[in-house]
Parts: sequence; structure tokens; C-alpha cells
Amino acid sequence: MNQILLKNTGRRGPARVLALLVLLLFSHPALATDPWESANRKVFQFNAFFDTRVVRPVAITYSTLMPPLVQQGISNFFSNIDDIKVTINDLLQFKLDAAASDSARLVLNSTVGLVGFIDVATPVGFVKNEEDFGQTFGVWGMPAGPYMIIPTVGPSNVRDTLGWLLDIAFNPFVYGDSSVSVPAYATQQVSLRAGLLAFDELVFGDEYIFVREAYLQRRDYLIKDGEVEDEFGDFSDFSDFSEF
Repeated sequence: MNQILLKNTGRRGPARVLALLVLLLFSHPALATDPWESANRKVFQFNAFFDTRVVRPVAITYSTLMPPLVQQGISNFFSNIDDIKVTINDLLQFKLDAAASDSARLVLNSTVGLVGFIDVATPVGFVKNEEDFGQTFGVWGMPAGPYMIIPTVGPSNVRDTLGWLLDIAFNPFVYGDSSVSVPAYATQQVSLRAGLLAFDELVFGDEYIFVREAYLQRRDYLIKDGEVEDEFGDFSDFSDFSEF
């Protein structure tokens, strides 16, 4: 069931997404390792306040005023930069076919796709993979460590935080002039937040627990490439929910 949810969350109607998220929340109630919950909740509240007062209003303005074609181009541009990190982690995990595909994406989109603003790789069969250093550490057998919330960033764990720092190190904007790197980072975050606006109303109940469980299961899914235990058996086939 979780596999289907994580593959389809971004492609289904809100009602179906909501139904699947309800099952997600209660499928692994003891999954979280959260000994720092008290401190995490305080940071979570700060992040929620910062998002409500600053990030979300900017993202709404961006989504409203920026033409969809421009928004897609900006999203493609940053996705293309992300493919540098993805390709490196493909290699570190010995996923040679994925590395060949993602490196081809990077070359095609950086050249024919005008520095990544146009995604010409996906239509010809080079589908983007999702890899990062946190996943690589997980594949190598490093324990996740306690769950944690990073200020202004969001959910993580000790392993993924180390991976996140390495992810940043492989972003070329880090090494540019601050007059370029800072606006680039801000634009990327606004673009990402704008893409999540449609999901704001799907969070319910204890928001902290909702986000924690969703994050931990998502990471488990990615590290195992979708090969996670499905304890719902035959009920994992949601083809009968087509009305959603």
C-alpha cells in the first residue's frame, strides 16, 4: 500500500490522496525514533510560524503572478542542477544503469534544454531518479539515528542531516558570489514551496506526527527503492478507488 501511495501522491485527486494518507499515518504507528520530540516540536512550531508569515505568502504570490511556463522552466532548471548530485549518488550506490540515465539527462538538458530550463530528457526516456547522500548512507547500512527538525528546513534525522550537508556541497551555487547564490537559493525554495501549496489542506490531526510519519516512511521507501514490506497484502491494490 505504501508503495502505491508514494508513487502516486503527486498525480491523483485530493480525495484519493487524503484517503491514502490516512492509511499511511496508521500503518506504522511505532516507526518513529524520536527521543528529541520535545525540542523538535519547538523547532517545528517555529518553522510553521516562519512558513505562515514568510514562505507561504511569497510562494502564493509567486504562483499567482508568475506564468506557469516560467514556473516550470525555473523548476526544470533547479532539477537539472540536482541531477549532478543524483548521478554521483547513483554511482556511489553502484546503480550503473541509473547513473548512465541521469548523466544523459544532465548532458541533454544542460545543452539542448538551454541550461536545464527545458526538460528534453524525460520525453525521450531518461526519467529522473531521486537519490541523495542520505539515501546512499542508508544503502551503505548507516543507521538513521534520531529524528530531528532542522530550523527553516524541516524534517530530517541524523543520517539525512549529514547527507544534506554533502548535498549542499555538490550544489555549484554554493561556490558562487553571494549576490548570485543567495537569490538562487531563495528562488529554489520559493519554487519548491509553490509546488506544495496544493497539499497544505491535506495535513490534519497532530501536524507534527503527520509530518514525522510521512517523512520517515518516504525516506524508507526511497532507500529501499520501493521494496518495502506491504502489510496490507491484497488490499494494497487501489484500482477500485478510481472514482477518486
